[in-house]
Amino acid sequence: MSLQFKFFSIPVKYEADEESELNAFLRSVQTITIHRELICQDNRFYWAIAVEYMTGSKKDVRKSELESKKIDYKEVLSPEEFAIFAKLRDWRKETAAREAVQLYNVFMNDQMAAMVQKKITTKARLKEIEGVGDGRIEKYGDAVLAILKEAFSKSDKKDETGSKPI
Repeated sequence: MSLQFKFFSIPVKYEADEESELNAFLRSVQTITIHRELICQDNRFYWAIAVEYMTGSKKDVRKSELESKKIDYKEVLSPEEFAIFAKLRDWRKETAAREAVQLYNVFMNDQMAAMVQKKITTKARLKEIEGVGDGRIEKYGDAVLAILKEAFSKSDKKDETGSKPI
C-alpha cells in the first residue's frame, strides 16, 4: 500500500483529450484527495490539479472480490437478523457520510452480518470478526454495541412473549 501523487495541468479552454485522461485516471485509482487551483500564466488560465491516491491497497482487492460475489443478506440472514443488520447498515451510512469516507471504511457488510449472527455484545467479541481491529473497535465499538445490545434485548423480549414489545 503506497500513497502517490499525480499532477495535471488543464487549460481552461481545454481539449477533450486532457479531460478524458484525467477522468480515466480517477476511475482507475482509489482517490484520497484532489487539490485544484486556477493558475494564470502568460495571460492563459490553467487548472492545476494534484491527485493524491493509493496504490496496492488491500482494501481495493477485498472490495473487488466482494463486488464479484454479491451477497443478498436478506436471503442469508433470518428476518430478525436482517432487521438488526439493516439498523447497522443505516448507522454505517450516516457515520460514513459524517466522516466523508467510503462505507466499507467503517464496516463491511460481511463484518456486520457476522456481528448479528454471532450476537456480538462486547468489544472482546468484536475482535473475533475478521478485519475488525483495535482501531475500528475504539472508533466505532461503543456505537455498534449499543445498536446490537438494544436489538438483541428487544429480540429476546419478543421471544419470551411471542409478540413484539410495545
